[in-house]
Amino acid sequence: MKLANLPSAQSGTGNLNLHLVSLQAYVFRCPSPVPVRTSFGIMHERPAVFVRAQSDQGEVGWGEIWCNFPACGAEHRAALLSTVIAPLLLGKSFTDPAQAYAHATQKTEVLALQTGEPGPLAQVIAGVDLALWDLCARRAKLPLFRLLGGKVAKVPVYASGINPEQSLDRVKQKYTEGYRAFKIKIGFDDAQDIANIASLREWLGPQASLMADVNQAWSVDKALGMMERLEPYRLAWLEEPLRCNSSGSDWQSLKSKTQTPLAAGENLMGAHRFDHALQLRTFGVLQPDIAKWGGISACWPVIQKIRAQGIRFCPHYLGAGIGLMASAHVLAAAGGDGMLEVDANDNALRSLLAPPLSHVADGWVTLDETPGIGITPDLELLAQTCS
Repeated sequence: MKLANLPSAQSGTGNLNLHLVSLQAYVFRCPSPVPVRTSFGIMHERPAVFVRAQSDQGEVGWGEIWCNFPACGAEHRAALLSTVIAPLLLGKSFTDPAQAYAHATQKTEVLALQTGEPGPLAQVIAGVDLALWDLCARRAKLPLFRLLGGKVAKVPVYASGINPEQSLDRVKQKYTEGYRAFKIKIGFDDAQDIANIASLREWLGPQASLMADVNQAWSVDKALGMMERLEPYRLAWLEEPLRCNSSGSDWQSLKSKTQTPLAAGENLMGAHRFDHALQLRTFGVLQPDIAKWGGISACWPVIQKIRAQGIRFCPHYLGAGIGLMASAHVLAAAGGDGMLEVDANDNALRSLLAPPLSHVADGWVTLDETPGIGITPDLELLAQTCS
């Protein structure tokens, strides 16, 4: 399967030239009614950093910078945008977003090494890239997925971020909302993890898609033991049972001992890391996060390779609505059998900014034909909601 290449200035898909006059960051933080638990910490609030890009023609696009944990990182990333990345891009002309992405990445390579902050810088550049692609799609009067070559507006979704406490109640709630696939957080207490998965599988039945996310909590030996216990529950995938920097031999040892597909990718940064993951042939699912690294410009070639190798592409996302809508459009353009990750926990910064994703019909959502990612944030309303 070969995807269409990214539109370029030479492709005839609208005018992608960019001359930026403004790049602004907006930081929001909403309380989380139910803290979101992961094996590495608890999210007591939901932060977001939104990027507004404006061209010399007055056109505007919106992106989002990954910042969901720890919450204090939001202001830091906003400051990186205004003091480091914006000065590299404003007042210059680029043939397309990919050229702007390459320029910002190349100009900050040494700084990333000097500061020891390759992650935050990559996240800021990714958020800017999303804003630029949204701007270009709005200019072309096309929804983003169509600008990227997509034909089908429907994408399957799954409910994610399900806490270990009252997991069955949350799954039942999301089922009534139209979801048919679910991912639970594990990596806490072995007995509780197994009991939760057993209860979900019993209620959902044998055919429903049920996944588990370990968030890098296990050693190889622990993973091998737990995978044996999880095997009877027919998980659609087991996500990040090991740390993202584990050796290829460790991943291969897991692959050889289970029929459950292994998933990873949200914490891989750089095309070379994804190339290595593909070469291992151990993953059934790969999950780049376009707001965490790569944006669309760098992730699209990675997605092409994932799809070409017959691996399931499921974009990772657990932030606010702008990045989620961009992820939905990328998945719609990429096609295949992947599903869109939608956080099952209450988050006004998601729900207010992703209205098409509030209407789930038998596990699917439908994107509309509004240009770009389909939404424009009401900053005043967001500020009032999160105050």
